[in-house]
Amino acid sequence: MAYSMAGSIFLRLLKDSRKGMFIFLAFGTSLFIFFSISSTLKLHNVPGKTRLHVNLTLEFSKLNPEPVHPLSVKRVSVKEQTITNGSAKVPEEVSEPVGNVSKGHVDHFQWPNEIPKVRSSVNRESKNEVFHDRTLFEQEYKEMNKSLKIYVYPHTKKDPFANILLPVDYEPSGNYASESYFKKSLFKSHFMTNDPSEADLFYMPFSIAGLRHDKRIGVGRIKKFVKKYVDNISIKYPYWNRSGGADHFYVACHSVGRTAMEEAVQVKLNAIQVVCSSSYFLSGYVTHKDASIPQIWPRKGEPPIRALSQRKKLAFYAGAMNSRVRQFLVNIWSNDSDMSIHHTRLKTPYSEALLGSKYCIHAKGFEVNTARIGDALYHGCVPVVLADHYDLPYADILNWNSFSLVLSTMDIPLLKNILEEIGLEEYSKLQNNVMKVQRHFQWHNFPVDFDAFHMVMYELWLRRSHVRIPFGS
Repeated sequence: MAYSMAGSIFLRLLKDSRKGMFIFLAFGTSLFIFFSISSTLKLHNVPGKTRLHVNLTLEFSKLNPEPVHPLSVKRVSVKEQTITNGSAKVPEEVSEPVGNVSKGHVDHFQWPNEIPKVRSSVNRESKNEVFHDRTLFEQEYKEMNKSLKIYVYPHTKKDPFANILLPVDYEPSGNYASESYFKKSLFKSHFMTNDPSEADLFYMPFSIAGLRHDKRIGVGRIKKFVKKYVDNISIKYPYWNRSGGADHFYVACHSVGRTAMEEAVQVKLNAIQVVCSSSYFLSGYVTHKDASIPQIWPRKGEPPIRALSQRKKLAFYAGAMNSRVRQFLVNIWSNDSDMSIHHTRLKTPYSEALLGSKYCIHAKGFEVNTARIGDALYHGCVPVVLADHYDLPYADILNWNSFSLVLSTMDIPLLKNILEEIGLEEYSKLQNNVMKVQRHFQWHNFPVDFDAFHMVMYELWLRRSHVRIPFGS
C-alpha cells in the first residue's frame, strides 16, 4: 500500500513537472517573440534598394528621449501640473497617449513641470530634396509608365451591383473620393489591358464606400459581399488561384475597409491593399505589401498662393473631437492667441484659415488618416502630423521630412516651442517643398503625369511580382 501511494505521488509529481516544463517553455518562447518584435527596427523600402531608415518621429519623443515602442505605452496618468507657457495646462488624465495603443500594456509617463527649450533639430535627411532618390524614381517611373499592365475583372451595366463595381459617371467629391477617382482614372488610362496573360496585377473593382452606402449591403454585410466576390472570381477565373491573390489588389479610402476583409482572410494576408487608413500598428495592414493612398478632398483649379507675411497664425487646427489626441491638443492650445486651435469644425470655409497659417495640424481622429494633409498641401501650409503609427502615403518615394513635421503625439505640450524654434530659412525650405509635392496629392478627371493616380500606380508597380506565373502551371 505504502509503495503504491509513493508510486502514485511520484507519477503525479512527474506529470506536474512535465506540465510545468511545458508551461515554462511556452512562456519563455512568448517572451522571446515579444522582445524580438519590440526590438525590430523599421525598414523603409526605397525603390531599387533596401535601406535602414530611422527617424526621430513616432517612437521617440522630445519629452521622453528614450525610445518608446508602440506596444509599451497605454496610459498616461498625470496630476494637474501647470506648464509655464502662456495659459497651457496639462489635463488631469490623458488616457490615450497619445495615439493608437493596446489596452493590454501599461507604462507611466511623467510630464515635466516646465516645457524644456527645444532645438529645431527635427530629423531630416535632406531638407532640399523631396524624393529619397530622384534619379531612380524618374527612371523607374518612366519604365512603369511604359510597361505596367492591369487587368480589371469585367462587369457590365446590367450587373445588379454595377454601381459598386463600375466607375461612377459623375465627378467624385467628399472625404472618400480617392477610391472613386482611382477607378475613373484607371479606366481612362493606358495601363488597362484586356489580355490577362500580359497583366502584372489584377484589380478587384468593388467600392468599399459604395458598399457602405448601398441599402442592400450596408456596413453589416460588406464582409460577406467581399468574401462572395473573391469566391466567385476564384471559381470563374484561374488568375486568383495561381498566386493565392498575391498579384491582386483593391482600393479603399473609407475606414470600413479596414475590417471589410475579415471573412476573406486570403485578401488581407496576400492581396495588395491600397488604403487610406494605413496604420502599421493595427492588424490587417502590412507595410510594404500594402500601399498607403492619400485621402484627398478634391479641389478645383490651381492651388492658391499666399505670401509668408500674410500667414499671421503660427498653426491651425479645427475638427470633431473624436479622439483623445484631438482632445489633448485642444485642451493644451485652444487658448493660445498665436495659434488657431478649435474644438469643433468651423462653420466657415477652411480655406482662409489654411491660407492664413504657417503650419496646419493633422491630428489623428477615429483613424490615423484624414483629408487635412491634402488640404494643407493644396493651400501651401506646412503639415504637422500628429498621428502615431501612420504609414504616410508614398513614404517609400517622398522624403516627408523635407516638407512636413512628423511628431510624436506625446510632444503636444511642446508643439509651440518646436514650431517657434524653426527659423525663417528652414521654414522657407519646408514651404517651398510643399509647393513641389502639391501635384502628387491631386486627382484629375483625366490623369496627369505625376498626379495622385500615377503615384499610386507607381506604388503598385513597386509591389508587382517580377516573375509572372504562366497559365496552366
